Amino acid sequence: MQWYNYIAAFFSGAFLANFVPHFVKGICGDKFPSPFAKPPGKGLSSPLTNVLWGLLNLVIGYVLLGYGHICRQYPISVVLFFVGVTLMSVMLANNFQKKDKE
Repeated sequence: MQWYNYIAAFFSGAFLANFVPHFVKGICGDKFPSPFAKPPGKGLSSPLTNVLWGLLNLVIGYVLLGYGHICRQYPISVVLFFVGVTLMSVMLANNFQKKDKE
């Protein structure tokens, strides 16, 4: 595998992890922080904005999934995928725990 396949595996995990909170909050009809809020990432965006942002993350993550060759044949790509999921999940949890306090 080429070096860029490993980068794709990592970012695939990150984008797919970012898909979950935005999509879930959006389809539940809840306002939730997004990059399009004011201030970005701290203000609340509409449910529709979050659904669309979540779906864009899903599409990007899915495309990168193919480029990352994430399968048992390439175990490093699987590890990097889960490192991407883990790092994005921890970052999101840390960022979003403050959303109700501001």
